[in-house]
Amino acid sequence: MDTNEKLKQIKRSFRLRMNGVAAQSMRQKGLDYHINWGLSLADIQELAAEYGKDYDLAIELWKENIRECKIMAAIIMPPERMLPEIVDVWMEQTHSQELAEQTVFHLYQHLDYAPVLAFEWLASENELFQIAGFHLLSRLFSRGQQPDDRGINEFIDQAIAALQSDNLSVRHAALSCVRRFADMDENYERIARGAMKSAHLDFF
Repeated sequence: MDTNEKLKQIKRSFRLRMNGVAAQSMRQKGLDYHINWGLSLADIQELAAEYGKDYDLAIELWKENIRECKIMAAIIMPPERMLPEIVDVWMEQTHSQELAEQTVFHLYQHLDYAPVLAFEWLASENELFQIAGFHLLSRLFSRGQQPDDRGINEFIDQAIAALQSDNLSVRHAALSCVRRFADMDENYERIARGAMKSAHLDFF
């Protein structure tokens, strides 16, 4: 089956599994897609498992302004073939926190250059990029990837700024990330506690 046939088959599968109530709820919460079938994440993952990793199919799925297609694209994209310029395009076309979190979880955390992306996004003025950056670092910290001294200082500075943001989602993502950082070992916990105390942010 060629890529176009696979794409048609997947879209038919989404249509058959549609959940109108869930789709309506998502629209009311601001998830803005041309089409949203309201499928659960478990359903999308189940369908993705039938196709395995497939670069060409992932590229075509992402082009569709359909919630389920974009999430599935992140799941089936082979990390070793995900070039930085494609990440840039995908992030520019990411317009919801759900999609940012799903692409981080299924794809971006597995990229060799994930730490570089995370710090680039933390420094962005785009709040969705900041959220993605903190989620990405959280995943890396949870996998035991430790930043160097420069990375620690940059992370702490960005986290302190984010924890004072007017955007609740940015604050939540930053706080979760700081806690993941502190959980790595006692030294990181001491650094986090000291930084938060100095900034008069008592989160521990």
